[in-house]
Amino acid sequence: MSVYLDNAATTPLSDSQKEYLVSILDYWGNPSSLHSQGTKPKQIISDARQSAAKFINADPRDIYFTNGGSASNTLAIQGYHAKHNCTILYSPIAHKSILKCVESYKNCQSLKVNSEGIIDIHDLEERLNTCIDKPFAVIDHANSEIGTIQNINEIINLTHLHNGIVYLDCTGSIPQIPIDVKSFDADMIGFSAHKLGGLKGCGVLYKKKNIELEPLIYGTQEQGLFAGTENVLGIASLGKAVEYFNYSSISSTNRNYVYHYIMNNIPDSYLVGASIESENRLPHNLYMCFKGVEGESLMILLDINGIQVSTGSACNSGNLSASAALSAVSMAKEDIHSCIRISFNGQETKEELDYVCDKLRECVKFLRR
Repeated sequence: MSVYLDNAATTPLSDSQKEYLVSILDYWGNPSSLHSQGTKPKQIISDARQSAAKFINADPRDIYFTNGGSASNTLAIQGYHAKHNCTILYSPIAHKSILKCVESYKNCQSLKVNSEGIIDIHDLEERLNTCIDKPFAVIDHANSEIGTIQNINEIINLTHLHNGIVYLDCTGSIPQIPIDVKSFDADMIGFSAHKLGGLKGCGVLYKKKNIELEPLIYGTQEQGLFAGTENVLGIASLGKAVEYFNYSSISSTNRNYVYHYIMNNIPDSYLVGASIESENRLPHNLYMCFKGVEGESLMILLDINGIQVSTGSACNSGNLSASAALSAVSMAKEDIHSCIRISFNGQETKEELDYVCDKLRECVKFLRR
């Protein structure tokens, strides 16, 4: 049996997605060309922009295509910082593309988080009160490693009260949480296609019209902010993925089934991040520590048995240093490399779940022995 449980890293293409992509392979023209070969690719991009805008309740003119979630993060942060005198207040458990981007700036501050990874609102308020420059909060809506969801409405309202703006990295959250930029009153958000059943290499940046950014790549495409000949297949894939994306299968049922089995049958194991019942945890995320077991060995052994999981964010794969998220929540050093992340899609069968539970118990027992 094969069971894929690493959906937080990437998601497979559906059969309908594959058929659609094959059907447009002959539209190879440059979308910027004015002749007939460029017309259809240009229309494909326009349709995808409409679909992406509808997906997050935005104006299509405020949607910019990039080459992924990390590119959207970088365009938002570098682009805004280059245009404005601002103090960046950032989440210490954010994606590596954010942490690496902000570390080069002197005027940035890491916010405090609690043991579950939730941002300390009182700390944020204190920093907002003492900001000399315009506050720019850079927050991951949800951490795709330990599954923590931030109290976004509170963060946005508080930052706006101090005349600041907020960028939300939604790549980890949008596959499980519907995003409405008008309801959130988000200033900018970014997300990636391949977490939603689309191709890798395409992302979205949404920004309010009044926010000025310095381009990340100079040229004419994407209103001059992220230029270069467009990735038509990637953009088309994203458009089709969000057009038919269905949140009805989002449920914590399968996640909870495996969690309770672990807690009842595999001793010396514990959950990392927000509690299993908490509204601050992604419903498909299960990040477990198995004391005395090397996480990478467990991942490999499960893979041999046909079960794909991860030891955390794919961007940290192969890196033996502690991830930013685990360091920020002050996890015990001896347990940091004893964790695996299991990320569901909500459509697993009971047979598959029972197989995973059984093999997980066997593998942990084997490794401890």
